[in-house]
Amino acid sequence: MLKTITPIDNSILVERNYANDDEIETVLENAKEARNIWKETSLKERKEIVGNFVRSFLSNDKEIVENLCKQIGRPISQCPGEMRGFEERANYMIENADRALEDIISKKDKEFDNYVKKEPLGTIFVIAPWNYPFNTSVNSIVPSLLSGNTVILKHSSQTPLCAEQLFDAANKASLPKNIFQFLHLDHSSTSRVISDSRINHVLFTGSVSGGKEVKKSIGTRFIGAGLELGGKDPAYVRSDCNLDHAIENLVDGSYFNSGQSCCGIERIYVDEKVYDKFIDGFKSVTENYILGNPLEENTNLGPVVRMNAAKFIRSQVLEAVNNGAKNIIDSNMFKADDGFNCYVSPSALIDVNHTMEFMKEETFGPTVGIMKVKNEKEAISLMNDSAYGLTASVWTSDKEFAQDMGSKIETGTFFMNRCDYLDPGLAWTGVKDTGIGVTLSVLGFDHLTRAKSYHIRTV
Repeated sequence: MLKTITPIDNSILVERNYANDDEIETVLENAKEARNIWKETSLKERKEIVGNFVRSFLSNDKEIVENLCKQIGRPISQCPGEMRGFEERANYMIENADRALEDIISKKDKEFDNYVKKEPLGTIFVIAPWNYPFNTSVNSIVPSLLSGNTVILKHSSQTPLCAEQLFDAANKASLPKNIFQFLHLDHSSTSRVISDSRINHVLFTGSVSGGKEVKKSIGTRFIGAGLELGGKDPAYVRSDCNLDHAIENLVDGSYFNSGQSCCGIERIYVDEKVYDKFIDGFKSVTENYILGNPLEENTNLGPVVRMNAAKFIRSQVLEAVNNGAKNIIDSNMFKADDGFNCYVSPSALIDVNHTMEFMKEETFGPTVGIMKVKNEKEAISLMNDSAYGLTASVWTSDKEFAQDMGSKIETGTFFMNRCDYLDPGLAWTGVKDTGIGVTLSVLGFDHLTRAKSYHIRTV
């Protein structure tokens, strides 16, 4: 039995039966049978149908926003942002599908007509996370459907309503039967689906350990996988930056969604010339946050998703403090945190170093480490001293410096004067233990199709 515990008060919010073997078999077979029909549907028709699906989903925004808040604890005032992100990404992919999927012409003359077509892979298995359940799944679902694939969605046990809401929207939009389905699965059943010969590609967003399990389940099968895994995203605050702008955005990048973002800021390296001012400003902005019930409109910092997550965050911070780190944030200002619940006070640790687990391993909570650096050379070295590489940012007024620095940072996305944002026109990808594959941009379609070459000669 699937049980979703809301972090608001640790009560049971949702109960669902996991899919049994017969139900799994039916979904897999239905997807296989439906994909030939969907493949033969023109791209123009697919775009219209997927567009209807997107509009159908967005029309139910009030209920979706409230349920999202209850499932993951994000403040209800911030949940509409996920709907806007869903819409922006979906519309971009629909509008750019023709360009992404167009034939590649090799030669075209009186004698030869040579080209490469992009054909759908078949059935795509999407394993979506709880922290941004719609923004991550839309990255996979929409381009998969546009490319002519069928999709089976498995959402986190923390967000089962999200899968159901997407499926309901698809039905209301009259998506052809069985091209988009979902399953509530436990770990063993998830592994079984991944290993099934009717699955042609897997898209997974989650932990590094989860990514390794996906690869194990694929085994010796010759199929691909897109794996978006962990992050420990760094920022460098240069002395020439707009300091107020940097502080405001880096506080938000550190604590939005209670720090439970794969591209959230977890490490900040500050030039010694502006370090003291940065620390004072960061402390001041953070201590104006309101930690509390996410259903209340004035709350801008909600609980973390589960009790075990709260325990891990507190233990990692404590370990750093016991090894010399100092928390500049007065935790007494955040009364909702009793030390034992899901409401975790924001923290910002100084006097940290890279011998601490806190600066090396992903925390996924409302906390950040801040280090003083002498120059950009030291900053670059520390930023690259990580097993992860999803995003990184520099805060400066010098565009040329930023672009040069970006070429030296081991990361999938490099920002100047921004963080914690996905532009749908840019490839969303990572390096090192952050994973493999690409979503978003026109390149995201390439991983959902196979090349088929046509060499046509007239004699």
